[in-house]
Amino acid sequence: MKLNTFAVTDIGLKRKNNQDSFLKDDSLGLYVVADGMGGHRGGEVASRLAVEVIQKFCQENRHLSGRELLDRAINLSCQEIFRHSIQHEELSGMGTTVIAMLFLFQEEAVYLGQVGDSRAYLMADDGIWQLTEDHSLLNEEIRAGRLAAGQVANYQFKNVITRSVGYESHVMVDVYRRKVKPGDIYLSCTDGLSGLVEIAEIADHIKGHGPEEGLHRLVALANARGGDDNITAMVCQVMP
Repeated sequence: MKLNTFAVTDIGLKRKNNQDSFLKDDSLGLYVVADGMGGHRGGEVASRLAVEVIQKFCQENRHLSGRELLDRAINLSCQEIFRHSIQHEELSGMGTTVIAMLFLFQEEAVYLGQVGDSRAYLMADDGIWQLTEDHSLLNEEIRAGRLAAGQVANYQFKNVITRSVGYESHVMVDVYRRKVKPGDIYLSCTDGLSGLVEIAEIADHIKGHGPEEGLHRLVALANARGGDDNITAMVCQVMP
């Protein structure tokens, strides 16, 4: 098996700079999306550090299991961002979300490591599923039954995340493992996309127009609906 991979990032319509970062490393089978936060410069620095540290750690520690590799790589990036924020006062409090996908074809599997509210989806056969669970105050309120679906749009704390990489020196990483098969399409994205585009629309555009064109159409759709955040998305299509 092999992968066809595509990525796109867009500043959106409301932000002055792009605080998202992504990594597409076909040689490692490693794909990372990060959505930085912490002021004009802090978000950019945090997300960039995250993808750089994760890539370097994975390059140097291929002997580790997929689960351990992602957990340790993301936590090392957490330590580096936290240390950097202490050393540079103007970056205090910065952090980032991370969704990392590591494909290990010798296992016919993909490992997903996630912190924050950036998401991963799987399109297979006739369906699409969200694979990750948002680490957000909004999601906690929904799961606790304190917030109904009709109240989500007006919820004033919907952008508050409960877990991030770099805000503290260590973070709990959710790591998932899935078997892969030809035809599977994995999409990871920041909430600049998932917050404005419905899950069914993601499937319709990717399957209807192909991964590359579909990504560009999804970004255009998010911008047409306000583009109030940076937008980054990546597709990994499993081929025979």
